[in-house]
Amino acid sequence: MTKQRVLSGVQPTGNLHLGNYLGAIRNWVEGQSQYDNFFCVVDLHAITVPHNPKTLAADTLNIAALYLACGIDLEHSTIFVQSHVSAHSELAWLLNCITPLNWLQDMIQFKEKAVKQGQNVGVGLLDYPVLMAADILLYNADKVPVGEDQKQHIELTRDIVDRFNHQFGQGQVVLKSPDPLILAAGARVMSLTDGTKKMSKSDPSDLSRINLLDPPDLIQTKIKKCKTDPVKGLIFGDPARPECNNLLTLYQLMSGQTKEAVAAECAEMGWGQFKPLLTETAIAHLKPIQDKYHEIINDQGYLESVLRDGKEKAAAIANQTLLKTKQALGFSLSL
Repeated sequence: MTKQRVLSGVQPTGNLHLGNYLGAIRNWVEGQSQYDNFFCVVDLHAITVPHNPKTLAADTLNIAALYLACGIDLEHSTIFVQSHVSAHSELAWLLNCITPLNWLQDMIQFKEKAVKQGQNVGVGLLDYPVLMAADILLYNADKVPVGEDQKQHIELTRDIVDRFNHQFGQGQVVLKSPDPLILAAGARVMSLTDGTKKMSKSDPSDLSRINLLDPPDLIQTKIKKCKTDPVKGLIFGDPARPECNNLLTLYQLMSGQTKEAVAAECAEMGWGQFKPLLTETAIAHLKPIQDKYHEIINDQGYLESVLRDGKEKAAAIANQTLLKTKQALGFSLSL
């Protein structure tokens, strides 16, 4: 029986942090044997907001190396760079031409990010959900791993598929409609400085997150300075104590214990006892990832071969989908 295909990706903007890993990449790793996986570094998405062109290429390689270091297995998964496969840009343009403008203006994330950028907001920020749709549709993905905040983008992709197939399919399915693969509950990692907000690469304070490549002394500093409350005794699920819930969740996920075991262990603890425990657990959990990352990033020949092979495999599938799409739209393809 043919495995279902999964497509997902991460932008090369800053270091990956615990939220990216525990909320997404670890799920990819644990479930990768069940699927035919395509994991890309979405560098085209990275330029929808102001970026540093001097570091984009290096950041892209770093993310690919971290994919491997976190446990993405090339026996089950293909790793590639989005911009290496030109079909992404071409299909995005074709889909732009059949996507109503008001669909994009209604996207929640555009509204939130546009407010931050003010008059400098670019067309790419408005249009990136169409590029995301192209990313997914090129590979005939069955499932797309997303959090609840990204579910709207999958719904938009499905709307685009329905519109395209209705207008140009002549009774045939040209583009395949994907389903969201909602990430497991409990893996939503929040900021170290505000337990009501997601841990984010875009947060201006580096103290708000633990990056996967942070050295032990920096991890210790960040946990020591993270926001807590004056209450002794640590419990899950109290809405008045969001930081407590977040830090316990981090400890649970990185220690590999059940929620019940952590709740029992920490019920009588104060922060002075818990923070060193969390620090030790985080450092131990990240060490194998960091060691593997340094091994990979220092072997540029190997990393480049992985991405070259990934590009060839991805392009072979993507170009077939692009060809079908152009045929349905009526382009002349005989030259």
